[in-house]
Amino acid sequence: MTIDNPTPRVLVAGVDSSTQSCKVVVRDAASGELVRQGTAKHPDGTEVPPAAWWDALVTAIEAAGGLDGVSAIAVSAQQHGLVALDAEGEVVRDALLWNDTRSADAAHQLIAEVGADEYARRTGSVPVASFTATKLRWLRDAEPENATRVAAVALPHDWLTWRLLGYGPRASSALGPDLEALVTDRSDASGTSYWSPVDDDYDLELFERALGRAGRVAAGAGSTAEGDAVVLPRVLGPSEAAGTTTAHGPVPEGLVVGAGAGDNAGAALGLGAAVGDLVISIGTSGTAFAVTDAPVSDGSGTVAGFADAAGGFLPLVATLNAARVLSSIGTLLGVDHDEFARLALAAEPGAGGVSLVPYFEGERTPDLPDATATLSGLTIASTTRENLARAAVEGMLSALSDGASAVRDQGVEVRRVLLIGGAALNPAVQAVAAQVFDAPVTIPAPGEYVADGAARQAAWALSGTRPTWAVSTRASSEPDLVPAIGERYRAARGLGSLPR
Repeated sequence: MTIDNPTPRVLVAGVDSSTQSCKVVVRDAASGELVRQGTAKHPDGTEVPPAAWWDALVTAIEAAGGLDGVSAIAVSAQQHGLVALDAEGEVVRDALLWNDTRSADAAHQLIAEVGADEYARRTGSVPVASFTATKLRWLRDAEPENATRVAAVALPHDWLTWRLLGYGPRASSALGPDLEALVTDRSDASGTSYWSPVDDDYDLELFERALGRAGRVAAGAGSTAEGDAVVLPRVLGPSEAAGTTTAHGPVPEGLVVGAGAGDNAGAALGLGAAVGDLVISIGTSGTAFAVTDAPVSDGSGTVAGFADAAGGFLPLVATLNAARVLSSIGTLLGVDHDEFARLALAAEPGAGGVSLVPYFEGERTPDLPDATATLSGLTIASTTRENLARAAVEGMLSALSDGASAVRDQGVEVRRVLLIGGAALNPAVQAVAAQVFDAPVTIPAPGEYVADGAARQAAWALSGTRPTWAVSTRASSEPDLVPAIGERYRAARGLGSLPR
């Protein structure tokens, strides 16, 4: 009698360390089937001790049932933030997140010194307060004592990858503070304003201009280097491994660790987005980004010419105000998500002439860090709960639609819109999306696509082959364009006249 012994399946893990929380997914490397998952909350605020991210990752790993049986892991995380380390691997100060706008003046200084077109040519993007270089300039000017302590500069996903491998301050790590072991990937490096997606290399002159000190690329784990140049993470390709783990805490020995990615690039990879796809992501921030074969350089600063996590490019427009626009107006109206959607759907397209420009937290695109929200078009007749709810949805999506148009203006072809994020499941958001985007809209099934992208990357680093996991669809719609929605929104922004 012959007994067949099934081949044990290979598991991989993906991490999404976002602004608000840490999510861990464990998937089958061959099929992409979700095996288990866990989550943990991050602290609020725009500056956060990185140790809080590590604590949340440990909690999320434990909530996901641990990493036993997992062969590889990768981290995708919020882009741009500044993690400054001293020579002993200690964090110099709390990390400044992407949505910390204190470096807005620093961004203007750098642009004045270098020029917007020159920044776009050399790095693909024009600096705004979100970008790492502006935070370095702010650190140089506002906290010079801290600036002199900086021995290495990392991004959130770089630091978490470093910690996963076992590195860190001597008191809390297995391998100690080897700064030469720091690595990153193309997608996250392209959001620093001192790395070129075209040249695949750091622009060290721009780094020195930001911090006022010379930088150099990490030489690799175990290497030694002389001088006091600031260490920048080595940039890995999409399928390269950062190394393997040493046993510590909930992390077992021998896991292959992928290069990791920025969050939007992770989402694109998790969705399997291809050329012709435009992704609209509605989370804490809103983003409109496309996968392209060719780089983009926009001297106006509207479109950021990032790299993606698969060897291509990811032109992107970001807004600071997205899902919280809906929750803010919902709270004002005293309704839950379902009732908010019902109210918005009960109003006519155009919200009776009411327009919300939703710059509640300033804005990144357009670059207006000190802006506030405005509500216009109110009359006795139009001031209804239904119109306020509808105006919130239309304003949020119109801002993202303008972003999509800006991406297209760079020569990017859009054949399909992929709408993701928790707000994408709102029936009112789905209905209005069909009226503001002039391409078919697809809503993938709910999922942790940033973490899924990291899991795909882990599988890629493990096998050397990019996974082709299927993504299921929740809903889809053909365009039902109502031009007056966008026209009224742009008029409320002061970019046109009201339609008749």
